[in-house]
Amino acid sequence: MRPIPVAFHIWFLEVHTYGIGLALTFWFGLRYTERRLRDRGYPWEWVTRLFVWVIVAAIVGARAMQVLSHLSFYTAHPAQIIAIWQGGLSSFGGLILAVPVAILIQRRRCPQLPGLRFADLMAPVLMACWGMGRLLGPQLMVSGGGGRCSSWYCMYYAGEAGRRVPVPIFQAIGDFAIFGTLLLVERWLRSKAPTVASDGSAIRPSDSPLPPAGIVIGVGMLLWGIERYLDELWWLHGQDGALGSLLVQIAGVALAVVGIVLLVTRIGPYRRWRDSKPDPVTDIEPADTDIAEDPDSSEADVEVQATPVASGGGTSDPADVD
Repeated sequence: MRPIPVAFHIWFLEVHTYGIGLALTFWFGLRYTERRLRDRGYPWEWVTRLFVWVIVAAIVGARAMQVLSHLSFYTAHPAQIIAIWQGGLSSFGGLILAVPVAILIQRRRCPQLPGLRFADLMAPVLMACWGMGRLLGPQLMVSGGGGRCSSWYCMYYAGEAGRRVPVPIFQAIGDFAIFGTLLLVERWLRSKAPTVASDGSAIRPSDSPLPPAGIVIGVGMLLWGIERYLDELWWLHGQDGALGSLLVQIAGVALAVVGIVLLVTRIGPYRRWRDSKPDPVTDIEPADTDIAEDPDSSEADVEVQATPVASGGGTSDPADVD
């Protein structure tokens, strides 16, 4: 069985499958982010500019971490530093630079969206893209496999002798499992939303107050931190170098710990939200056309009382204060 081709030619142009995979992954992430923002009533036109800068930051950060992890090699071969088509992008390095860039742009372009709420929206997008990126990125690049093995599931990879553990496939399975878990968490939160107003009347799902922000991203950080730690411990066996392997494991543990802390801080706000009985929503009835057509009627004859509407898309989000 031959390795998966990592490049092909169109006339004189060499096209790398790794690059095509990354492009498809970023395109999917862009469209999915726009859809999630639009479905929740937030502006979404600014997302394209966000993704342009995030892509640049992610590639620069991922390559910088890879170079630092293999500093002796790149010191001896400086021309290889820019050869990203040969592989060598650290996922955590990309996050370290891309996340702050995304936060800064989001605050400038969509200030009505709280940062922690934005993180909740982006958590499923990130995990879906990570799983997709594993299959269309490292799986199709040079030296994309793990340690040597002889089991039935092992595969050949370009640039590596013998069959290897298909680490990108295992990582993609884990990432998609976390993605599905986050969607289930979102559905569970919707099922726990308050259904009775303070006057005892029923509340429509679209009018229910939003759950406390931070629960979805907290679950994602916990699960993904555990996954990345175990990936490095079980499958990669220090292939990123001693320093790189140590940094990944430390980052995985730190990510899981931060996720646990965030979830613990959400327990109180979640209970208050779940047991709350918000004020009832009063819809504004349209004015009677017969009154409008009557020249003898005056504005005093029509009395309309409106109460603020609790929007599910939410520019008003009291849960984010907690």
